[in-house]
Amino acid sequence: MGFSFLSTVPRLLTIVPAPSLTTTSTAPVAPRYPSHAPQVLIRCNKMETDVAAEDDDQFRRRDILKCVGVTIGLELMASSGSFVKNASAADLIQRRQRSEFQSSIKGTLYTGIKGNPDLISPLLTLALNDALTYDKVTKSGGPNGSIRFSSESSRPENKGLSVALNFLEEAKKEIDSFSKGGPISYADLIQYAAQSATKATFLASAIRKCGGNEEKGNLLYSAYGSNGQWGLFDRQFGRADTQEPDPEGRVPQWDKASVKEMKDKFSAIGLGPRQLAVMSAFLGPDQAATETLLATDPDVSPWVQKYQRSRETVSQTDYEVDLITALTKLSTLGQQINYEAYTYPVQKVDLSKLKL
Repeated sequence: MGFSFLSTVPRLLTIVPAPSLTTTSTAPVAPRYPSHAPQVLIRCNKMETDVAAEDDDQFRRRDILKCVGVTIGLELMASSGSFVKNASAADLIQRRQRSEFQSSIKGTLYTGIKGNPDLISPLLTLALNDALTYDKVTKSGGPNGSIRFSSESSRPENKGLSVALNFLEEAKKEIDSFSKGGPISYADLIQYAAQSATKATFLASAIRKCGGNEEKGNLLYSAYGSNGQWGLFDRQFGRADTQEPDPEGRVPQWDKASVKEMKDKFSAIGLGPRQLAVMSAFLGPDQAATETLLATDPDVSPWVQKYQRSRETVSQTDYEVDLITALTKLSTLGQQINYEAYTYPVQKVDLSKLKL
């Protein structure tokens, strides 16, 4: 019997004649990798030949080629196993590093806001105005930290937000001091400050519903609050800072804008009356007055009423979940998130130097 095409892969397949035409032959693949790699058996079927003049055992060419292909594929899989394991381990390490850094950021912001609740409103508007410079046509602007530049923060629509920027400058110094993966971007810091401020309003509402009892309010918020809804927001961590101010004329002056102007701006970035209503606290320090204005519009009014009713419930579920969803979308407009931001190499331990 002869198979000329097998001569090109002599080390991958060994043909052992069988005593009977109805049996099968089994050949182990020669190990080419360390002993921990999986060992595979390749089984090739033989068939009877219809050629009377040939008495030798015959293999179908297609079957042998299948065996060769499987062998090569399995060897490639075995060789890539260590790479997959290393990649998974690195990914887990990076996730842990980013999570730990986030916890530190949130702790710093929580402490600062709790000590000065008057910061809540300007921090919310700061995040909104930084993001609303996004332009869908040119794909420019967005939550990129441009509002930190004095030429932008001094514009009429950003009046009164300097107190928020000053607070974030001080918070950034503290946060950067314990960061192992580089300084936090202003773009990330501004949006995470808005998250902390939003959570502070949720918690304050829970405390009010408990008659001002802070301990019971915290328990209420922990039991019925929306902390579990922030997962997607927290994953969008790694915004890059722009190095110049965004163009003028993209953000309305909220204290002077009509509801139509507000709707048009939200529509231009892909949001609607529903999101405008749920983000009423971001439009100025007096949420009640803002909602009174928004309720004059027939498109926005039903949503205003819906969220006012929701805030009267114990859990505020509709209001909190929809606000988190809107803020998450707003906070990533036009941004390319670097999911490896703030990670750092792990120092390897030299086991030979350990004293047992």
